[in-house]
Amino acid sequence: MAQDGRQARWDRHNQERRAQILDAALAVIGESATGEEFHVQQIAQQAGLNRTVVYRHFDDRADLDRAIRGHILDDLTRVLIPEVSLDGTVNEIIRRIITSYVDWVVAHPAAHDFAVQEMTGPVESGAHRIAGAVGGIIEAAIEMLGPELDDDERALVDPLAHGLVGAAFATVRRWIAREPRTPDASVLVELLSQSIWNLLSGHARRFGLEIDPDLPLADLLPDPDGEPAT
Repeated sequence: MAQDGRQARWDRHNQERRAQILDAALAVIGESATGEEFHVQQIAQQAGLNRTVVYRHFDDRADLDRAIRGHILDDLTRVLIPEVSLDGTVNEIIRRIITSYVDWVVAHPAAHDFAVQEMTGPVESGAHRIAGAVGGIIEAAIEMLGPELDDDERALVDPLAHGLVGAAFATVRRWIAREPRTPDASVLVELLSQSIWNLLSGHARRFGLEIDPDLPLADLLPDPDGEPAT
């Protein structure tokens, strides 16, 4: 029993030390220019540790980089997931999510650049979580509005959500990397939000739904006779 207690304390210590190292890495990246190389020694100094201690918690530099990317995506996910909800109008929902993403990227350009250098592993996992949340509200909206989808159409909701998230990632990644960075972030948010709405609206019209994106979703619910709102 005592051994189990010591192991639990040791495991907790390792988890805390690992988090300390990853937080230090984010601080180092945040102080660097976008695309600038950073070194393990900088991370160790930021964390107040010896360089050898850092490598006790990671297999090698590649393992450390994967963990840093995962840590960055965890932070972005924590920001975005609360914004993925059915509250507000369709336009407000889309703009709320896109604005949160763009604001985060503007605040953390170097971290974003480092995270998306490899669109696999942590980035893929983070995108999957975000797309899963987006797919969830699309499915909820489908249930609310009542269009009749066949099995194939329902099966494509998830790939469509991943496509929307992937397109947003790619658009913002390209925008943040350009010098000069134009247009302004507010214009990017507006145009990207409109592009996403155009895609969703096109699908809605296929099912006979004419949706006013400036109406609260609650006002788009089917009427008491079960007819979808139009």
